Amino acid sequence: MAGAKNVLGSDLQECSRDPLTGFYRDGCCNTGADDIGLHIVCIRATAEFLEFSRERGNDLSTPHPEMNFAGVQPGDQWCLCAMRWKEALDAGMAPPVVLEATHISALEFVDMKDLRAHAVDVGAA
Repeated sequence: MAGAKNVLGSDLQECSRDPLTGFYRDGCCNTGADDIGLHIVCIRATAEFLEFSRERGNDLSTPHPEMNFAGVQPGDQWCLCAMRWKEALDAGMAPPVVLEATHISALEFVDMKDLRAHAVDVGAA
């Protein structure tokens, strides 16, 4: 994980510490062999996307205090599975993406032009 790169080819930036995200809950969209879902796309959640994801069986917005999870709210940044972002893109529901915090391996699943078309600045939450 050390020295991970983002889709721009520079050092992977933090996605979010509040809520704490990432497969490893380190604030970054790092990945490894045990990250089967590939939580590598840093998104800025929208109400529309959260509803889309809930309808697809992945409810990100409902809090689960027993798992120390407050739920993702519109405006929060979150490390999303690459294939969920692609599914949302194909359905016209893709949330904004923070390129600096999106792991380079996302390019194995989605085109850079699609990521750029949905890009937002890392600090503009």
